[in-house]
Amino acid sequence: MKLKAWHFLASDKRLGYGDNRVVQVGKTYRYKGKEPIKLCKRGMHGSAKILDALQYAPGPIICKVELGGEVIKGDDKAVATDRKVLAMIDGTKVLRKFACMCALDVLPDDAPEIVVRYLKTQDESIRDAAWDAARSAARSAAWDAAWYAARYAARDDAAWDAAWDAAWDAARDAAWCAARYAARAKNREQSYIAKQNTRLTRMVNRAIKEQSK
Repeated sequence: MKLKAWHFLASDKRLGYGDNRVVQVGKTYRYKGKEPIKLCKRGMHGSAKILDALQYAPGPIICKVELGGEVIKGDDKAVATDRKVLAMIDGTKVLRKFACMCALDVLPDDAPEIVVRYLKTQDESIRDAAWDAARSAARSAAWDAAWYAARYAARDDAAWDAAWDAAWDAARDAAWCAARYAARAKNREQSYIAKQNTRLTRMVNRAIKEQSK
């Protein structure tokens, strides 16, 4: 059985959980344990939907993979004995842009102009100011999920611990906060999540294609 999926790696491109093999495009990595594969525990994991894979991301390296051999499917991921790497990119810029787009989807009409401008342009020269404006507005908006999304997208790496302020965390948090806002506003959380999964998939596939030129 074979299954196309997505998988994220830390910036060093090494497999986790003590494996430490460096991942390369075109190679197949096999589970080396003696016990049977098990979801969330043992084996080579991946998610059919990139937004599901993002939930488990330890870093910004995005891999398009093919799971093979023995495959066990779960709700939002699968585990297999084999995982072939079909393509790989550093998704830092893509994920940061995606976070900004999620925030723009649900940003209030009275959002500070500098916040809107940063989310549209990702202009690093105004990010600090956008962060300050979004943080202040969030307090006056009772920590609305839309403001959370904007703040996650605009926050400054130097101002937050790296574990909480990486591009993949910003993308994940912005997407889910915006989804919760959409659910409250229109009761359409699942359709919003599906839309964002399609958006991120297209963005990453486009980046992979551009990288291969």
